[in-house]
Amino acid sequence: MGGDHGPSVTIPAAISFVKSEPGAALILVGLEDVIRAELKKHHADAHPQLSVLHASEQVTMDDPLEVALRRKKDSSMRVAIELVKDGKAQACVSAGNTGALMAVSRYVLKTMAGVDRPAICSIMPNQKNGPTYMLDLGANVDCEPHHLHQFAIMGSVLVSAMEKIARPTIGLLNVGTEDIKGNEVVKATGKLLQQDHERGALNFHGNVEGNDIFKGTTDLVVCDGFVGNVTLKAIEGVARFFGDTVRSEFKRNWLTMLSALIGQGALKAIRNRFQPSRYNGASLLGLRGLVFKSHGGADAYSFEWAIKRAYDAAQNDVLAQISTMIADLMPRGTVTAEVPSSTI
Repeated sequence: MGGDHGPSVTIPAAISFVKSEPGAALILVGLEDVIRAELKKHHADAHPQLSVLHASEQVTMDDPLEVALRRKKDSSMRVAIELVKDGKAQACVSAGNTGALMAVSRYVLKTMAGVDRPAICSIMPNQKNGPTYMLDLGANVDCEPHHLHQFAIMGSVLVSAMEKIARPTIGLLNVGTEDIKGNEVVKATGKLLQQDHERGALNFHGNVEGNDIFKGTTDLVVCDGFVGNVTLKAIEGVARFFGDTVRSEFKRNWLTMLSALIGQGALKAIRNRFQPSRYNGASLLGLRGLVFKSHGGADAYSFEWAIKRAYDAAQNDVLAQISTMIADLMPRGTVTAEVPSSTI
């Protein structure tokens, strides 16, 4: 029910996904009448891979966390996450309010043992024609070194499982590659990651800069949520600006339109490579269950990619792998922060 478009996007995406994955089953959570009407519209009301579970409430994009947690206990978001907790679903995908999704997920599923804070991890395209994974993208704006250390461990496991890379390279986002650069939190984090590298636990490349994200210098880039979210929004803005500029320039006169026609093959390849829809679907890492966040403004094609990422994570047993590696690598002595029950 979430996102800017709700069932008019999520339902067509679900139908398209199950057509490509005959072994998958989706539970569509929300207002039953609305969902069934949309399914009927697409002639999929009796599809064997799709079932509907009624939830009487919705978390809107403007709802404060207090409303999502305390008052809307039968929201589609919460009911879907509880399905994961109860083992009736292997993953939850939502295009809804990001803050509410993180808060409800953390309250219902709890964090893994040894994890203080969940983090949002997504992927970016790079020059090597592969993905660069990046976290945190907005869940934690103030971090200590051990938080970034935990992000690196969780992200490394995710990359290893999803990309079949035995030892993913890890870069720590900084204002320079030298060890003396950056604030005290980044410097301290670098020391923790270097220690793991020296004992063979993690493959730490060292500090990386913003341009390394698209160079594909490392498989994973680690930063706090403030830096990550600003970086993500800046990238999205540049991508839109670039696309709009190319379109307007090629439409400027008959000569530029002719050149666009001649080069349409190359332009299509460029568009496909930079298509943001292909990179939709961010993982909320560190929870005792798989939860994926789609961009709120996603279209059906884009939302289907978020479903694919959740399905692949479940298929690759990412949760178990993260749990095992955290048990082996996570430093002892940090206290896992839970949402107090008295606040709900």
